Amino acid sequence: MTLDQSGAKHHILDCGERLIASKGFVGVGLAEILSVAGVPKGSFYHYFGSKERFGEELLVRYMARYLGRLDALLKADGTPARARLMRYWSYWNVTQCAITTEACSASEVGAKCLIVKLSAEVADISEAMRLSLRDGTDRVVQRIAQCLEEARVDGSVPITLAPDTTALTLYELWLGASLLAKLRRDGSAFNHALLSTESLLGSPGI
Repeated sequence: MTLDQSGAKHHILDCGERLIASKGFVGVGLAEILSVAGVPKGSFYHYFGSKERFGEELLVRYMARYLGRLDALLKADGTPARARLMRYWSYWNVTQCAITTEACSASEVGAKCLIVKLSAEVADISEAMRLSLRDGTDRVVQRIAQCLEEARVDGSVPITLAPDTTALTLYELWLGASLLAKLRRDGSAFNHALLSTESLLGSPGI
């Protein structure tokens, strides 16, 4: 099947994302991406110009997709905002715990959190990729803070809770849990993060 230009570009990104989610950015060479995607080097450079530019576009696309999932989980649906926020953390727990601790299928590898996988690695080698991840995670924290503000209004968290600082604390907590889960190869860090999240959110309506 012949792909149009847009389809060909997304095909290369899809193949590269699966490889990088498994091996990291440095661990995947251009030749491997080309082989898996089944495209010549000229096509790759036509779309991206360099491997760094490819990585930047991959991360921009990944963050847009991640934010879309987050928006769907936090969207007002008649349930208290706190419950919607806990739905996000539960989603993180279920998906990332399974992927971190067990052998993955090809589709599961593609679901790995590239924020966790690549942050430390690319921050030292690519300013453009670092900024893509920084800006994306800033937007994640902003969405969490907005949900916390809604929770203050609906009384599902204490009115005294500070949305901005609590959102940042929670996100840092869960990123740290993701790293520890990779080291321990079990779900204990995520279980602790869930308990700590409930504690940080406090008792409703106080």
